[in-house]
Amino acid sequence: MKKQFELEYIINSSPRVLYNRLSTASGLSEWFANNVTVKGKIFTFIWEGTEQKAELICRKDSKYVRFHWMDDEDKNSFFEFRINIEEITGDVALLITDFAEDDEKEDSIDLWDTQIAELKHVIGL
Repeated sequence: MKKQFELEYIINSSPRVLYNRLSTASGLSEWFANNVTVKGKIFTFIWEGTEQKAELICRKDSKYVRFHWMDDEDKNSFFEFRINIEEITGDVALLITDFAEDDEKEDSIDLWDTQIAELKHVIGL
């Protein structure tokens, strides 16, 4: 059974710039997948010949965006990008919520680490 986990990355970028990279097909294709298309609420992510569709469940401008992989049988699972501004330091943090089986969690974390390094690179950090 998949379990929810959260990761946090400090990304010192404006929330608006960051949100654009998390919520639009063009923004996501810069760092998350080779190509992303969107039709209504369905985002198609393409990686070197494979594609996976996710439904946009909900979003709030400059705050968060949540998707559900359409081929995931667990209807309660999702992946979410949430932008959090630390009150004291003013740092912008990206919180990622995802789900993975126990034996796949480390691989998922490694994948997110790699993807977020790419995100920081395209933002210029």
